[in-house]
Amino acid sequence: AEKHAGVSCVTASMDDIQFEEAARVGQIITIKAKVNRAFKTSMEVGIKVTVQDILTNVEKIVSVAYATYVAKPVGAGKIQLEPVKLLSTEDHLEHTLAIERRRIRLGYEQVFQNLMKESNKEGDYYIIEEEDAVSTDLTHVQSIELVQPPHANHHGNTFGGQIMAWMETVASISASRLCRSYPVLKSVNMFKFWGPSIVGDRLVFNAIVNNTFQNSVEVGVHVEAYNCEEWIKDQARHINSAFLIFNTVNEKGELLTFPRIKP
Repeated sequence: AEKHAGVSCVTASMDDIQFEEAARVGQIITIKAKVNRAFKTSMEVGIKVTVQDILTNVEKIVSVAYATYVAKPVGAGKIQLEPVKLLSTEDHLEHTLAIERRRIRLGYEQVFQNLMKESNKEGDYYIIEEEDAVSTDLTHVQSIELVQPPHANHHGNTFGGQIMAWMETVASISASRLCRSYPVLKSVNMFKFWGPSIVGDRLVFNAIVNNTFQNSVEVGVHVEAYNCEEWIKDQARHINSAFLIFNTVNEKGELLTFPRIKP
């Protein structure tokens, strides 16, 4: 992203990430990234992750993701980006699909904003009264992390991947309280950066199970940041949110069923 913009860039959002394969210790990871399209002041970067087993030499796709970056201005105002030079048939295809992914992403946000407005209105709520339903209170997990230099890039901003790793950890603990097993992450949905965090910030992660769907569970994670002054005054900055989908398997590799939850 920085190579294309010629200046520093920051991540604005990630499209939904699906995990097709698990990467394990001793395997070789290959990560390829390229700018698919520039949209005036933002750009889409496609990221492909593959894993290779050194014993069998078999290569499999771990994940394909699309990140949106914006150029970080030196002064005031936004930086206008140059169009991407398309060299191959694949480049042309990704360039066309990028505009569709952007349209879907913006549509996502509008749909959820409308849903949130509707949920704020007084109305009837259906409470699950099944005897075996598990209260979501039991799945609430909170974690606090201090951003240190190894967690940040050369601008002092926290790595998006580091935040995602912390989010996965707290979400996995939340999901495990339902299945009493080790959940496997299958996808990360609507991972959005609402604001930056820097070295020295305290990050507070709150995770809770939103719902279960037979063989999968959705965990919502909300991330807030505080500097020293904000910490004392209890003035939080909402910097990230995401929805993580997990499933769990037994020793035979069969999917296990999650219990119903009671909101």
